[in-house]
Amino acid sequence: MDAQDGNQQSQQLILGHNVFLLKHPDVPDIEKVRLKDEVLNSVKSNEMAPYYETLVADKVVELDQNVLDAMRAKNEEEIKKLDEKIADAEENLGESEVREAHLAKSLYYIRIGDKEKALEQLKLTETKTVAVGQKMDLVFYTLQIGFFYVDFDLISKSIDKAKNLFEEGGDWERKNRLKVYEGLYCMATRNFKKATDLFLGSISTFTTYELFPYETFIFYSVLTSIISLDRVSLKQKVVDAPEILTVIRKIPNLSEFLNALYDCQYKSFFLAFGMYSYRIITLNPISKTSFIDQFVWNYISAGLTEQIKLDRYLHPHFRFYMREVRTVVYSQFLESYKSVTIEAMAKAFGVTVEFIDLELSRFIAAGKLHCKIDKVAGVLETNRPDANNALYQATIKQGDFLLNRIQKLSRVIDL
Repeated sequence: MDAQDGNQQSQQLILGHNVFLLKHPDVPDIEKVRLKDEVLNSVKSNEMAPYYETLVADKVVELDQNVLDAMRAKNEEEIKKLDEKIADAEENLGESEVREAHLAKSLYYIRIGDKEKALEQLKLTETKTVAVGQKMDLVFYTLQIGFFYVDFDLISKSIDKAKNLFEEGGDWERKNRLKVYEGLYCMATRNFKKATDLFLGSISTFTTYELFPYETFIFYSVLTSIISLDRVSLKQKVVDAPEILTVIRKIPNLSEFLNALYDCQYKSFFLAFGMYSYRIITLNPISKTSFIDQFVWNYISAGLTEQIKLDRYLHPHFRFYMREVRTVVYSQFLESYKSVTIEAMAKAFGVTVEFIDLELSRFIAAGKLHCKIDKVAGVLETNRPDANNALYQATIKQGDFLLNRIQKLSRVIDL
């Protein structure tokens, strides 16, 4: 895999993202024509016969039997050459050359998209490997396979394996790389808090260009931080971070999104995020009069929402992330008030009073916001829980848990 040949993203991961976009219903058909050409060119140039068969089975591309047969022939020819090199190394050369020959075969299976054989060959290569650093490199290749196929089970096991290897020793460069891999895994599995900690801890040491460019890394870091950090930490670690400041303006809407939130410019925040509300009126089929007046979110393609929807790792969590961001921004607005009129809040966000009423009622019912709506007076009253009371309740809960554990332990000792 060409993942570590410089500051370039792995061609396999670029291919995986293009295939994701080809399957995405929101990508325009004219764009899919271009994407299909790119995918086919990449598959053909890398002789990816096994992966081509997968794409045909998933109906991403149409089968061209001549192309498939030609790629299969090239695969068989190349694998035969690699087997001959392995045999020659085992007979005439040393252990280092044998390992390199096996590694070359592993990388070829990765290149052509044969997942199972690539994993088998990597395990075989590991048996020929002594140095911890080289074993770690094999784990990174396995992780790249996991991200290419979005195999979270494989990724999780590989991360655990890498951590165990680090207990035997390992350099800081590889440890820092693993932080980004684990951060991406956490983000892709909706553990945004841990992803934030790992991403922010890797900003000054980022070298994992095989996963994504540095701009994408900053994009992920900011998005996860906004819903994971408190206001003070966000200012210290993100808003004023020099590494982020040097890059953030290169990413459309991201600087406006972050700074508008911190500066409490809520209307600008929603515009940068690319979302606005509109009204749906459902007619009664009998009387033809409206009886449901509902507001829903729509998304402006120019904003960050489009980038999130079309991101391979964030797309499954799109709705969840939208809810969390709105929880953060509504909570921040209400934090400054004991009570505030619904009209004032609607004006601050650039939406209607009816929309704020409906939107907040959902978040209050879900326990996301600590306030209540006085519809008659047109006022929102905050009822944030007392910090001391919350600490008291947590202490009681932990105490009960500890007593239960002690009782169970005493039974075992008595026996």
